[in-house]
Amino acid sequence: MTDDLALPGVAVVVLGAGLGSRMKSDLPKVMHRICGRPMVNHVLDAAAGIAPERTVVVIGPGMDDLARAVAPAITAVQKTPRGTADAVKAARDALQGFNAGDVIVVSGDAATIEARTLHDLVVARRSSGAAVVVLGINVRTANRYGRLVVDATGGLRKIVEFCDASDKEKSISLCNSGMMSIDVSVLFDLVDAIGNDNAKGEFYLTDIVELACRKGGHVAVLEIDDPDDTIGADDRADLARFEAVMQRRLRERAMAEGCGMMAPDTVYLSWDTRIGRDVTIEPHVVIGPGVCIGDGTIVKAFSHLENCVVGKNTRVGPYARLRPGADVGDGAHIGNFVEVKNAAIEPGAKANHLSYIGDARIGAGANVGAGTITCNYDGYLKHHTDIGAGAFIGSNTALIAPVKVGDGAIVGAGSTVTRDIPADALSVERSDQITREDAAPRVHERKAAEKARRKQEQQKG
Repeated sequence: MTDDLALPGVAVVVLGAGLGSRMKSDLPKVMHRICGRPMVNHVLDAAAGIAPERTVVVIGPGMDDLARAVAPAITAVQKTPRGTADAVKAARDALQGFNAGDVIVVSGDAATIEARTLHDLVVARRSSGAAVVVLGINVRTANRYGRLVVDATGGLRKIVEFCDASDKEKSISLCNSGMMSIDVSVLFDLVDAIGNDNAKGEFYLTDIVELACRKGGHVAVLEIDDPDDTIGADDRADLARFEAVMQRRLRERAMAEGCGMMAPDTVYLSWDTRIGRDVTIEPHVVIGPGVCIGDGTIVKAFSHLENCVVGKNTRVGPYARLRPGADVGDGAHIGNFVEVKNAAIEPGAKANHLSYIGDARIGAGANVGAGTITCNYDGYLKHHTDIGAGAFIGSNTALIAPVKVGDGAIVGAGSTVTRDIPADALSVERSDQITREDAAPRVHERKAAEKARRKQEQQKG
């Protein structure tokens, strides 16, 4: 919330009971994710920006996961899906005692809505004295949105669904966003008067406009020109469009706060990504939820990060994967094709090539050689590997957890470590090397003869 957007006397009703059949999914529509979290949570975040006195999310029966996702917002159940006006009626009990001010009705799939738009919608109603203000968008390309029909003075007379619109009405560029701000003193009188004499037999909230006009009320439109800030998502194509809109906003915000991106359109962020100053993110980086990156860090191309912390002045990638629980300290290096999971990489430590580090601690200044693996899973349980400060782990080492390598110890390349190694010790575990001088020509001769024999057999066959 920003103080300049906070408004007194506002309640928000979020319509989230839709099944989203066009998504071809078992999830409620508003639970589909944009930038790593459900669409409805983006709507609630925008609503929180105006500091509403109450926020009510209307859900359908059995939508327990949705109720948990929107907590601590109040939920109201629309027992039978009978239209948007009926959904608002379902919120009546949750709004008991809220008797003065505005009720904003917003769709739970309008993930790109911003707090500023909701603020302006309420201000427009209060300044105009209207009973209802509808958020309208100017869309000049072909679409199937409902049309807003205004009179000569600019007052809104009715909302016509596209399928019911005449050719003249379809030529109107002012379209319905599905969002409105309503004077709570008249809200339920108007909603209770809405009928269902239509093809679907549903109670449409859009009918509130004509009813308010008939009762002598004024209805106005707040016009905006950016459909990306209003329209809900009906199908998977809309989800992809929303993702693109939100990604653009996240990247622009990150760059405005000091993050450098060489190819911004190839970088994917999450809604809660935190990026410090002077961070550089190279092309084709994917950052999942729960990531914090410290000042001065470089994330190189084709890396993937999620639920992890990266310190200051570190280097990650290219082609690195930081999984949940990775905690990379200041000045550490995580190099190409290195995977880190549930492990602390302390300041200055390095794992530069082709390694897996899971359920481990890598001490400050330690060096993990190429091909090193912490063997953390025995088929039943996970076990911990502890590598001390300043230790050196030779290439192609397998550390069989649980195991500890002391501070300053050296492990020779190719070792399989099954027992603890004391501090400052040198440990090498490998079979004796056998060298037979002048034996190579005999090996080549034998192998060549075997190859020739097999070739002859294939030809005969």
